[in-house]
Amino acid sequence: MGGTSVKYALVDNEGAFHAQGRLPSHADVSADAIISQLRRAVEEMKNAADALGVKAEGVGVGTPGIVDVTGRIVLGGAENLAGWEDLALADRMESFADLPVRLGNDANMMGLGEMAFGAGKGCTDIVFITVGTGIGGAVLIGGKLFGGYANRGTELGHVPLIADGERCACGSVGCLEHYASASALVRRFCERAEKAGVSFPSDEVNGEFIVRLYKANNALAVESLDEHCDFLGHGIAGFINIFSPQLVVVGGGLSESGDFYIGKVSERAFRYAIPDCAANTRIVAAALGNRAGCLGAASLFLR
Repeated sequence: MGGTSVKYALVDNEGAFHAQGRLPSHADVSADAIISQLRRAVEEMKNAADALGVKAEGVGVGTPGIVDVTGRIVLGGAENLAGWEDLALADRMESFADLPVRLGNDANMMGLGEMAFGAGKGCTDIVFITVGTGIGGAVLIGGKLFGGYANRGTELGHVPLIADGERCACGSVGCLEHYASASALVRRFCERAEKAGVSFPSDEVNGEFIVRLYKANNALAVESLDEHCDFLGHGIAGFINIFSPQLVVVGGGLSESGDFYIGKVSERAFRYAIPDCAANTRIVAAALGNRAGCLGAASLFLR
């Protein structure tokens, strides 16, 4: 679930979707409005299970924000969802689902999905990073999600990158997210275009647009994407030096723009990482796209 929509599915042990849907999340209204949409989603999937003659085992939920160590309470940190703090979400949902409910952070669920059914299948030690409007991530060690003490860690997008940098939306300065997200790529490209006296239709400028210009050898796009890959490579190098994972899995729309993108990010990451730490690490694109979150949430019960 997220600030725009709730995506949901009926998932089996092999990761196959037997039914799926999407609803507006009503994230800007209230917690009650969001939960009413979750109730609709649960009822729809229970009806789908009944129609197939199967029994649902539980409801896994991937939610923005920090989830407590019990996997039942949203503590906070989801600024784009109204009233989404100190919320006993699992209890609220169990009251109408008549099934056990488990919660996890949305980026963690995407990482878990990639490990269980996607690019990380067969691996145990993975850093997952998704590059979109912001940067989220997950760390899996020994096949299990690592969340730090009381499950309040692994905010990979908010690792400090520039000591005297610009202010980030989180309140700190110089965060990886502020410099290496897809929205940062767009912002910095537009700043360069303005300085150069070049204009583009504002509603067309996004990551895909910049990649197209890059492939056409547009100087502004080449400079912007090279810088983006350098920023992201620095961040990933830090994760490699700390965790020495088997895989770094990169998700988000930019990761789907072609092998060249993962190649550029990899070249920068391995340039900055300590070689001995990176000896067993590969950097790959995520494989599941927008199915990853649902599959990770379902795997809270399936695995």
